[in-house]
Amino acid sequence: MTASGISSCRHLLSAFALGISSSAILARLTRSSMLEVINQDFVRTARAKGVKEKLVIYKHTLKNALIPIITIIGLEFGTLLGGAVLTETVFSINGLGRFIIQSIQFRDYPAIQGSILFVATIFVIVNLIVDLCYGLVDPRVRYD
Repeated sequence: MTASGISSCRHLLSAFALGISSSAILARLTRSSMLEVINQDFVRTARAKGVKEKLVIYKHTLKNALIPIITIIGLEFGTLLGGAVLTETVFSINGLGRFIIQSIQFRDYPAIQGSILFVATIFVIVNLIVDLCYGLVDPRVRYD
């Protein structure tokens, strides 16, 4: 066992299995969002003013394309939490997901309630962070 806790290729394979679908969804969404924004008038105006292409892509296009991407990242986080339960069980990795499954099998109700409360709290905090990121990315979003 190493300092990072990864003792075999099994752990890397489980992380790959858990993250591959989310990364594909995010890649497709990022591409379509960028293509949608890149054809708008303010991007053409920035290019007509002579702004460097790298600055047009990162400052104007990507910043405006981030709103749907941030939304999907927040929603995918819940999917990853649920997928971790299945992945840890299939790959026999000790973690919160496997602990929840074992608690259900042994009918350990306080452990089940505590685990579900912890996962739900993490999910709510991630959604709060996503909502706060909207205000950072899009100045039109105001929280009064």
